[in-house]
Amino acid sequence: MRRIVFPLLVAVGVAGIIVGGTRGGGEQEATAAGDEVVVYSSRQEHLIRPLFERFTEETGIRVRYVTDNAGPLMARLQSEGRNTQADVFMTVDAGNLWQATERDLLAPVDSEALEQAIPAHLRDPEGRWFGLSVRARTMVYSTERVDPEELGSYADLADDQWQGRLCMRSSQSVYNQSLVAMLIATHGQERAEEIVEGWVANLAASPFSNDTSTMEAVAAGQCDVALVNTYYFGRLQSQDPDVPLAIHWADQDGAGVHVNISGAGVTRHARRPEAAQLLLEWLAGAEAQALYGALNHEYPAREGIEREPLVASWGDFRMDDTNLAEAGRLQTQAVMLMDRAGYR
Repeated sequence: MRRIVFPLLVAVGVAGIIVGGTRGGGEQEATAAGDEVVVYSSRQEHLIRPLFERFTEETGIRVRYVTDNAGPLMARLQSEGRNTQADVFMTVDAGNLWQATERDLLAPVDSEALEQAIPAHLRDPEGRWFGLSVRARTMVYSTERVDPEELGSYADLADDQWQGRLCMRSSQSVYNQSLVAMLIATHGQERAEEIVEGWVANLAASPFSNDTSTMEAVAAGQCDVALVNTYYFGRLQSQDPDVPLAIHWADQDGAGVHVNISGAGVTRHARRPEAAQLLLEWLAGAEAQALYGALNHEYPAREGIEREPLVASWGDFRMDDTNLAEAGRLQTQAVMLMDRAGYR
């Protein structure tokens, strides 16, 4: 169900929750444009509120926000056009950010601070969005039934030895759509389709609705290996440190682990573009990056930032450094490929 953090946006101003306080204490019914910024976010409130509160403490700029799924938020931005109150669009998965650029919802940002902080493959080549946290989509396996030496690449999971041993999340997940899009970028469409057909042939059960259920199936013995986002594994491991599962970093002898991002951009019709850019630059800073990653067991997008201890315990890996704009550009092809392969 959609969560609205502030009520209806109207032309005379934005009513709703104020994250942080005013410089002088107390709340104000209206502020100058430079003293606030409005964010449309598909990130859950508990993952963004601490960041926004800290930003307000340091800058005096208050953050107002709406949370919803990415699709409805993009539709809202498109419908509102020049009348939108939103200055920043924040979401998960580069595929969603690419979709926002295709709809002309994001403006290019010329920021040396962002370009220096965020590696090139984690940001839009034209500066319309920037990754702010990183998650890997890789293998989680049963430590009771799988020798990690058996595991290798994403393509290897299509081999006969994994027949009846593989669990997957539904193809409706944007995370899997982006993974398959990057397989197309790496291997070409014909080979990528062979890989996905092999996955389907090896499934131990019908695809699951989420990553948590997928991992629970592995732990319960329904299958032996699955592909999931690392932060879901972090959540599960936090709840049950003895869960008999472990991470394997895929494709270390090939393209590298598929990674994706949560990220943000300045909206095309932002009323406060300077404050919006300042928020993005602050979120890419060292302090915010450490907090950003720790809130959801993710990796900082900025290099050289200390990882949360649980995340650090999984070890290092080499990631695929193909620009993530490809995940969006090839997404339609990926969806059609999965449908042809019988992946539902």
